[in-house]
Amino acid sequence: MTTAPVGKYMTAKEVEACCKEPDDACKKFVNQQTMIRIKDPKKSLDFYTRVLGMRLIQTFDQPAAQRTLFFLGFCNADEIPKDKEERIKWLFLKPGCMELWYDYDAHKRDKPMHNGNCEPLGYGHIGLAVPHVKDACKRFDDLGVEFEMKVDTGFVKDTAFIRDPDGYWIELFNGATLIKA
Repeated sequence: MTTAPVGKYMTAKEVEACCKEPDDACKKFVNQQTMIRIKDPKKSLDFYTRVLGMRLIQTFDQPAAQRTLFFLGFCNADEIPKDKEERIKWLFLKPGCMELWYDYDAHKRDKPMHNGNCEPLGYGHIGLAVPHVKDACKRFDDLGVEFEMKVDTGFVKDTAFIRDPDGYWIELFNGATLIKA
């Protein structure tokens, strides 16, 4: 590891000192899902399935709590178990899923969803690895997707940011070329 400064706050050595070897009890933990709140399920489901290419895996309608949860992921249709119990078990073992949380009264709120990229700062973005960033951007542009930052206009080359219907940012990158940026 390097000891070069990491921004104004910490050196790389200080960063390394903060990071500990994972405890054996955590070795099988997996980042299974990211949850975001949505205002309009029709717009969000269309975006995440048709535009991004995810599949709806399972829906949990919870009328007593006045909400519906939609779980999506990147997979082939034939991978998803047909049996509901098996599908739910499979879902919650699958890494990298999205949970779209819809409160029944969300559409009535005057304010947009807070995406974390304006004050107060917080949540930042979803990262989506794609084979070719420029090709993905052309497709998204053709589909009328809103861009936060077009490819090669930011400080990191061969990356771009699009917005989902609620304004959440989605970073597009190719891991093989990102290292060269």
